[in-house]
Amino acid sequence: MKLKVCGLTRIDQIEELISLDVNFLGFIFYKKSPRYVLNSLTLEEIKSVKHHGKVGVFVNERIEQILEVSEKAGLNFIQLHGDESDEFISDLREKLIPEIKIIKVFRIGTELENLKFKIQNLKSEVDYLLFDTDSKSFGGTGNSFDWQILNELELTKSYFLSGGISEENIENLKFLNQKPFALDINSKFEIEPGNKDLEKIKEFKNLLG
Repeated sequence: MKLKVCGLTRIDQIEELISLDVNFLGFIFYKKSPRYVLNSLTLEEIKSVKHHGKVGVFVNERIEQILEVSEKAGLNFIQLHGDESDEFISDLREKLIPEIKIIKVFRIGTELENLKFKIQNLKSEVDYLLFDTDSKSFGGTGNSFDWQILNELELTKSYFLSGGISEENIENLKFLNQKPFALDINSKFEIEPGNKDLEKIKEFKNLLG
């Protein structure tokens, strides 16, 4: 199972995560986030990071801005973490270079039927799904949702699992009919927002094998 570490803000920690063979590095381009990467790093510094799994996280951002950031930061994946419509995603896919993949986030709360409808009617422009706990702050809650909900969905695409993942609950992955393509960790593995606990991440990665 692959691993994504999101909310990165420090070059030294990024380099160490690369040496640990972390598969995806997440950079948050949402100004309201305490992990907003451009408060700490420039687009040029992100572009200089030599890694094939750089993920830019955007929340209800303009397409022009996503395109500009993805080019200047050398992103490999665009993660849409807001309320982006199918039309928006189609338009973005048309304008993005083909090599950049799109991850669409679904925030899981209580409306299961609505979630089922959205996933079943999802356009094919999306390459991966990501399931996270619903929150007004668009992620980084440290809380997990009931993973059993995923067993009620018809999933035709690989997915990232996010939201309060820790050493304590990964045992529950065995109850999922379709296992995640990757686990996405963030706030449970921090000393403070944007400052990662690298030892804890190393231990967690060893658990995954």
